[in-house]
Amino acid sequence: MRVKHFTVDYLLQYLQFIFTGHIKGEILIDLSIGPMIHHLYAACEFFKHIIVLKASDRCIMELKRWLDMRTGAFHWGHATQIHVDTEEHRDQLQDKEEKMRSAVQHVIKCDFEKENIIEPLDLPPADCIISAGLLEVISKDHDDCKRYLRKFSRLLKPGGHLILMASLNATYFKVGKDTFHVLRYDDDFARKALVGEGFVIDCCKVKETKVVSELNDYKGIILIAAHKK
Repeated sequence: MRVKHFTVDYLLQYLQFIFTGHIKGEILIDLSIGPMIHHLYAACEFFKHIIVLKASDRCIMELKRWLDMRTGAFHWGHATQIHVDTEEHRDQLQDKEEKMRSAVQHVIKCDFEKENIIEPLDLPPADCIISAGLLEVISKDHDDCKRYLRKFSRLLKPGGHLILMASLNATYFKVGKDTFHVLRYDDDFARKALVGEGFVIDCCKVKETKVVSELNDYKGIILIAAHKK
C-alpha cells in the first residue's frame, strides 16, 4: 500500500492534467531543485527529448547514476507507481522507467548567474520548461526572481510553455542539520511576475496545506502553466 504524499501526488496529477490538455512537443527543459525527477514521469509521455539543467555537480552525479542504473542510485518507483493503476501492473512500471530513461537525453551543467545560463552551449529553443521548487530557493529577493524568469524565458521558443511549481509563503526548508533560505512570495506575486516577463497565464491553481512540519514552513503550493508571447 502506497502512502500518499500531499505535494508529490498533487503535482503529478496536475502535470498529467496539463499535458493531456494541450502541452506537448519535441523538447522539454527541466529547471528544478535538487536531483528530483518525479515530475518528469508525466512529461516523458508528451515530449521526445528531455534536457535536465543543474547548477550542482552533486545533482548531476546523482541523476547520471540513476540514468545509468548504477548501484546506489535513488529508486523512483514511488513516482512511477502514481502513473499506473495497481500493484499488479509490474510490466507497466518497468516500461515507464525505461521510457523515462530514454527521454532524458542530457543532464547539463548550468550557471544561474550568467545571462545565458547554459553558456558556452547552444541548445535549440524548447517547447516547454518545467521549473519545480527552484526559483524561491535561488532568488535572494523579488527582483532576483524576475531576473531568473527572464533567463528561463530565453530558452523557450515563442509560444512555448513554462510550467512553474513553487511553494507559497515559505521562508526556509531543512535537509539534515542544514537550514536553507526560501524567498517568501504569494500567488499574486507569482502571477504578476510571469505576466511582467512576457507570459500569458493559461492555468493557475493554488493548493493550501495545513500540514505542520519542522522541515519547512510553506503554506501551500502554486501551479502555473503559461505561454511565452
